[in-house]
Amino acid sequence: QVQLVESGGGLVQAGDSLRLSCAASGRTFSSYAMGWFRQAPGKEREFVAAISWSGGRTYNADSVKGRFTISRDNAKNTVYLQMNSLKPEDTAVYHCAAGPVRTTAQAMGVPATRTYEYDYWGQGTQVTVSS
Repeated sequence: QVQLVESGGGLVQAGDSLRLSCAASGRTFSSYAMGWFRQAPGKEREFVAAISWSGGRTYNADSVKGRFTISRDNAKNTVYLQMNSLKPEDTAVYHCAAGPVRTTAQAMGVPATRTYEYDYWGQGTQVTVSS
C-alpha cells in the first residue's frame, strides 16, 4: 500500500512557475514508477509527466515539453513537478500516481504514461493560472 499526498499548487499568473511535490509513504517507493496527471473541469484525466523507478528516464506530454520537469528523490520518498512558463490551459487538478514495475520495459526504465499502469493516486492539488 502506498499513500500519496500532493502539495505546492496555487493561483499564479501566466508565465510564472510552481513546483509540485508528492510525498509517498511506504518503504518500497524506490521500486515504483511515478507519474503526474491532471484533470481540468469537464475533461478527462490526462498524462503530464512520468519518471522511471530509478529516476534515470523521464517522459513528458507534448503539451508540457520544454516547460515541465519531473524528478524524484528516493531518499525522501518524494517526486516533484517543476512547472515553468505556466499557461492558462495548464489550469487543472494535478495528481501524482505510483505504479509497480510490471513489464520488462518498465524494469529497464521505460516510464509509464497510461492511467491503468498506476495503482495508487493522490487526492490532487489545484493549479490555477490566470491570464
